[in-house]
Amino acid sequence: MAENPAELDRMRISDADRDHVASLLAAALAEGRLTADEHAERLDAIYASKTRADLLPLVSDLPGAAAAVAAPSGDTLPAGAEMTGRASRMVAVFSATSRRGMWRVPREVSAVSVFGHTDLDLRDAILPAKEVRIRAVSVFGDTLITVPPEMHVIDDGWALFGGREFPPDTPESAGHNAPILRVTGVSVFGLATVRRKDRDRGRLGPPRAGGEIPG
Repeated sequence: MAENPAELDRMRISDADRDHVASLLAAALAEGRLTADEHAERLDAIYASKTRADLLPLVSDLPGAAAAVAAPSGDTLPAGAEMTGRASRMVAVFSATSRRGMWRVPREVSAVSVFGHTDLDLRDAILPAKEVRIRAVSVFGDTLITVPPEMHVIDDGWALFGGREFPPDTPESAGHNAPILRVTGVSVFGLATVRRKDRDRGRLGPPRAGGEIPG
């Protein structure tokens, strides 16, 4: 017997449901349908939601999004998105690893580059909350993190015979509701770089996967 729509609206949602709606907002932001402030406000509301009825108003003005939320999502992500939310550690030893396109970012990521290169692009990523933490350890290697214009970046790491290059705030990233990237870790004869770059509106597509060691 089919479930009553009213009963579905009252159904408690899972983390996968919240991540699914967050991915819809990420796509809307990349397409220019939402401003950075609108995206941040709705993202906070998503992770405070308890039922499916709480989620529907957050996407009701986005094309096709309300219908997608009405059905249980399971672990569904938009076409081309990577299921990498459970991973927390990336290691490049005499090699390179990367994450680009639409991928689910864990709340905390450890990126270790030893005579290697790590490339993380957060412009189309699905963020789990307002703040993401990346621990970047570069030993005779380098870590490159690309963020969208509206992301505020905080450097809490240090360097020993190495370097750490972080961009200044923009009017967008200095806003009260700006998403936050906090970078910790150390650069020993290595380099950690964060660059701020506009989204390419025609760039959305299947992400390119790199090697990753599950935490």
